[in-house]
Amino acid sequence: MSREATFAPQLGLSPQLGLSFEEPRTTRRIWPVRELVGQVRELIEQEYGDVWVEGEISNYRPAPSGHIYFTLKDAEAQLPVVLFRRQAMLLRFRPEDGLHVLARGRVSVYEQRGQMQLVAETMEPVGAGSLQLAFEQLKARLKAEGLFDAERKRPLPAFPRTVGIVTSPTGAVIRDFLNIVARRHSGLSVLVCPVSVQGDSAPGEIEAALAELNNSGLVDVIVVARGGGSLEDLAAFNSERVARAIAASRLPVVSAIGHETDFTIADFVADLRAPTPSAAAELITEAQHKIAEHLAMQEQRLARAARFQLLQARQRLTRLPVSRAEGRVNTLLHRLAQRLDDFSLRMEAAVSSELRQHQREVTELAAAVLRHDPRQQLGRARERLTVCRTQLDRTLERRTHESAARLSALDARLHSLSPLAVLERGYALVIDAAGVVVRTTNQIAAGDQVTTRLCDGVFISRVESAATTNATQTKK
Repeated sequence: MSREATFAPQLGLSPQLGLSFEEPRTTRRIWPVRELVGQVRELIEQEYGDVWVEGEISNYRPAPSGHIYFTLKDAEAQLPVVLFRRQAMLLRFRPEDGLHVLARGRVSVYEQRGQMQLVAETMEPVGAGSLQLAFEQLKARLKAEGLFDAERKRPLPAFPRTVGIVTSPTGAVIRDFLNIVARRHSGLSVLVCPVSVQGDSAPGEIEAALAELNNSGLVDVIVVARGGGSLEDLAAFNSERVARAIAASRLPVVSAIGHETDFTIADFVADLRAPTPSAAAELITEAQHKIAEHLAMQEQRLARAARFQLLQARQRLTRLPVSRAEGRVNTLLHRLAQRLDDFSLRMEAAVSSELRQHQREVTELAAAVLRHDPRQQLGRARERLTVCRTQLDRTLERRTHESAARLSALDARLHSLSPLAVLERGYALVIDAAGVVVRTTNQIAAGDQVTTRLCDGVFISRVESAATTNATQTKK
């Protein structure tokens, strides 16, 4: 048996085929780059469709489109990350280089670069919560801009007439605020601007309410109030929109948010922070309340002094005899009656003098009115108008007669110079065919056609002889 036949069964070949032993050849597959990268991307996305990755942010690059690009790295590796605009808008903090975060998303491949990247869906800082980190970041940024400076804080008006409060219309905050204002300063008006105090729409509503109160011209001071709650509940008052709206307010703003231990960004930007909404009502009415307390104290002192004086008078009266006391009382009454009569006479004299003065003024005014009576001026104007109208009529009549006489004279002269007047005396006017007046017989010859004009019409004739008297052949 040949060597070829010996190894044929071992290779699974039949000796009858007459095939010689050779190495099997493999088929080579050629991948287009796009197809290979696309298949690798699909495999990676299927295997790592939802992963959490922890690392430090570096090379942070926000794009004008709103997308965020950065790199997550640790001591030995790094991973590009993209956070698209829709997901970036939901972040409660601002990413920055050096921040240690935990990102959740899917691993994919950016085909144009053949680069593996993490398409993040959400992200949170490691250690401090996202809300607390966002609070600290915004606080530091606004403080650097000077929005917390004491120099820009404005004092509250001492005696406001109307206060505008931006809060929820259904909570206990507004009831407590109104109760305290009614108790301490009943003359203070309160204008409630209802808003949502938590939720995604709350910052926009608060911003609009502040702008509306500033533009209304109805209030003297604004209070932004809310009850207590967690950091998530107070998130609207830690937003940049509300902070900048408070800073842009032309009216003083009092921040009364949460409990005494709660601090928000609005507290730092506002002109005055009140520990609670009830404390805000007390601060606004403090000056009026102090005046009321001072008046009440003075009233009490006056009442005590009056009671003391009355007690002393009673004691002096009890020490005097009855007859003497009655005489002193009568003397006092008579003196008062005499003073009353004196005052009455002086008042009557003053009233009479004042009345006479007013009568003189009225008389002078009446005379001035008569002097300037428009009816008299109107009568004089009518007389002048009548005289002027008569003079005008006479002038027009005279001018008309003079013009008519001149016109008649000119008409007579014109008629005497008219050629028609000459024709009326028996003369005729002869005109040749060229339209030239025939003055002598030398201007015409036999056979010429001429036109003869008389006073009552014309006729055309033909010349037979120019040397003798014309014999004409008329033609109408």
